[in-house]
Amino acid sequence: MKPTLFLLLLATSLPGFGQTQAANSPSDAAASEQTVIAAGDIVDCKDLSGSEATAKLLDALPGTILPIGDLAYPDGSDRNFSECYAKTWGRHKARTRPVVGNHEYHTPGAFGYFNYFGEAAGEPGRGYYSFDLGPWHIIALNSQCSDVGGCQKGSAQEQWLRSDLQKNSSKCILAYWHSPLFSSGGEHGNDPTMKPFWDDLYGAGADIVLNGHDHDYERFAPQTPKGVADPKKGIREFVVGTGGKNQRRFNKALPTTEIRSDKTFGVLKLSLHSGSYDWKFIPVPGGQFTDSGNGTCHSTTPLGDH
Repeated sequence: MKPTLFLLLLATSLPGFGQTQAANSPSDAAASEQTVIAAGDIVDCKDLSGSEATAKLLDALPGTILPIGDLAYPDGSDRNFSECYAKTWGRHKARTRPVVGNHEYHTPGAFGYFNYFGEAAGEPGRGYYSFDLGPWHIIALNSQCSDVGGCQKGSAQEQWLRSDLQKNSSKCILAYWHSPLFSSGGEHGNDPTMKPFWDDLYGAGADIVLNGHDHDYERFAPQTPKGVADPKKGIREFVVGTGGKNQRRFNKALPTTEIRSDKTFGVLKLSLHSGSYDWKFIPVPGGQFTDSGNGTCHSTTPLGDH
């Protein structure tokens, strides 16, 4: 056999020879898809059973974990994190991007929280940060306004948020923090101090907001910062205070409430695609409630004055 013929036959037998992959092939599309799993109000050091049940759900779910505040009761201390949170949700610490809640600040400066999570929690004293996850821009905020210089328009955090949104080039935006602007939970309910966050996010075309604080699950229709249904430009909010601490009852549903439950612990799984998302609430074993659906991202718009 001639050498040139032998080399040609050898080359054509190698994996991938002569194959090209289109930029929009199925494998590329799959690579751009991301999963996040979220819940808040998680570990009670007096009873780890609820948080262990939700942690077992995480064991079977790949993706980035977003704990939505009040992660280690009662006080978010070093001991609460090292002896309680670490035994349940803490086994997934390496893929966790948390936000802080009010119970973390029962320890001055939320030092237990910042000590435990380190750089993953953002800069100590701020606790707000952002990152990109596939085609999505993810924004973590600190709703403990009095501890970070306020949340009002013109505050350091609100100015940071506006700047972050102006720099963003992603079509899809998800933001998460502890206290919800909208909630029919019987313990806390609406928190109007969160409206400046919503004003900025709505103006930038954000798609999803995740919160905790009330110990229940509640999904809202896409709405404006004033709570008016807006199927074209509105932000869809999920309250997911179902991480394992305890459950609490509701007050009357809000006009934009679509579905809610105070009957089971569980986590919210979000599948983030390029231009769309799917959601599914996954209850712990024995839980009878679930929820699922999908939505489409808004195109991002320049953030102007409101």
